Amino acid sequence: MWEQITRNRVKSILLVVLFAAFVLFLGWIFGETTAWGPAAPVLAAIVASVMAFTGYYNSDKIVLAISHARPATKQEFPYLYNTVEGLAVAAGLPTPKLYVIDDTAPNAFATGRNPEHAAIAVTTGLLQKLNRAELEGVIGHEMSHIADYDTLLMTLTVVMVGTVALVSDWMMRSFLWGGGRRRRDAGGGQVGMVLLLVAIALAILSPIIAQLIRLAISRRREFLADANAARLTRYPEGLASALEKLSMDAEPLEVANKATAHLYIVSPLKSIGGTMNGLFSTHPPADKRIAALRAM
Repeated sequence: MWEQITRNRVKSILLVVLFAAFVLFLGWIFGETTAWGPAAPVLAAIVASVMAFTGYYNSDKIVLAISHARPATKQEFPYLYNTVEGLAVAAGLPTPKLYVIDDTAPNAFATGRNPEHAAIAVTTGLLQKLNRAELEGVIGHEMSHIADYDTLLMTLTVVMVGTVALVSDWMMRSFLWGGGRRRRDAGGGQVGMVLLLVAIALAILSPIIAQLIRLAISRRREFLADANAARLTRYPEGLASALEKLSMDAEPLEVANKATAHLYIVSPLKSIGGTMNGLFSTHPPADKRIAALRAM
């Protein structure tokens, strides 16, 4: 279990470092091949950061509203409250606000910028279809997302994706408008031409590359939350059994969409198998998650 947690944390850190290095490299290429110089990537980073900062402080309200989540009262859902309060004490966290989505499809997600402003939403289908050990596994998974500040981490990756999208768009516009003169005017010769070709390729491909890295980070954080949930509940089989039920359930979650799918413990959207499709998924395959839990 501890080996799984350590391995997932190391891989998460490496992916974030890789993402940051890719953004810096894209900014350097932009500065070297256009007349904009280093000002453009800096401006793009500022714009993307302002957008992400605004979303970060309001994302929980937006997500809960989109998901049609309503506050869960202790009188109506004492079973849920007891489970969450017990795991919050075990994790050393404040008890998050609880919400319920009136939908028979079993699923759950956590949101909020930090443990003090966290919320967990579960569907009524989850409460109906899981036993106590399975529910504890799911809540432990969501608690782990809160404890590990995964909302903050994914906000940082959104900033990077936004920066990459803006820089790549400005690069293409610069080339179309004849702004790719800096290296050629400086007498770069063949080196300048190679950099220009690399810049054009990156302008086209970098938004896709950035999304792939963001999705890889998202999948790695799901593995980490699974491992931490097993540590928190001391019963990996509870979450493994819950994931089996959730992945096999055929009922669609009506309120889910592509903007919120990454938040849920399993993707509420119909997934298509295959290695290439797996690269564009927000979640690892359920069978791999279950196998990792049962290997602990």
